[in-house]
Formats: sequence, structure tokens, C-alpha cells
Amino acid sequence: MLLAVIPVSFAGDIWLRVDTDRQTLSVMEGESVRLTFEDIAIGRYGVTKDKRKGDNRTPLGKFNIGWIKESSRFHLFMGLDFPNPDIARRALRKGDIDRDQWQRIRQAFHIGETPPQNTPLGGFIGIHGVGAGDLEIHGQYNWTNGCIAITNDQMDELAEWVTIGTPVEIH
Repeated sequence: MLLAVIPVSFAGDIWLRVDTDRQTLSVMEGESVRLTFEDIAIGRYGVTKDKRKGDNRTPLGKFNIGWIKESSRFHLFMGLDFPNPDIARRALRKGDIDRDQWQRIRQAFHIGETPPQNTPLGGFIGIHGVGAGDLEIHGQYNWTNGCIAITNDQMDELAEWVTIGTPVEIH
């Protein structure tokens, strides 16, 4: 699926701030908080600047919502445009991806497409609900493979604020 990627810009527009230390997801308008969801779940092994496929960590950085899938096993899935060029550049320098993979990621961003989701960096990172999962486990553990999870009801509320291209900052 080809989707437009809009550059991250926080001046007066709606954007999402994910605070992995406080475990909150906030809907922001400029620098004003419009809504905050608490007790989010992140990757079961925490966060990283240099995510790799299968590491079960949530990537830190600035992204955009690249696609929204309404009938996901996680109730609703808002995919991030991961990996972004900064992450890919670091991975190339470290030898985690080859030049061809780096070029494909860069090219996707240049033409406004979702970057390749099948590189050694992983993919299909996003914000999603619990689906039919256990809310008690969600409230007690970081359980995702690298995504940000909130309850299904919270996802429905978040969906009212988010469109394709909405900036997301994970820190």
C-alpha cells in the first residue's frame, strides 16, 4: 500500500507524544496537551535508538502515521513510517543493513511511500489496541514486539484525533 509521508512539524498542529518513561501517550496541539492516555504498553524489552527485527524494543525518534488498519487483530492499528532515514543511516554505518536496503528506505521517503517493512531493522511498528487480549496483562506488563499499545476504547478515542501523516514523537 502506498501512502504519503508528511514531514514532522509540531507548530500548532496535532501530533502524538509517547513518553516511554512515564508510559503515557499524549495528543498534542502545538505544545498544549489535549488528551493523555496512561498505562501504555511498549516493547517487552524496552526502547532503543537502533531497533532491529525481533528485538522486541520500541524505537525512539520522530515518525509519522503511515497507514491505519481498522480490522486488525489489535482492534485498530496505526502504522508508523518506520524505519526512517535517520535510523537507516545509523544502521548502514553499523553494517546492520546494506547499501541497497538503505537506498530503498531513502527512496520510499523521498517519493512519499511507506518504507520497506521487511529489512533487518524490522517493520510494522505502530500504535494499536489490545484486541481480544487480556486487559489485566496490559495493565501490568510491557508486552508488545515494539509497538505502543493502549486499550481498545482508548484507540477509538485516539482515532478521532489521528490521520495519515500525524507526527509521532517517541522518547
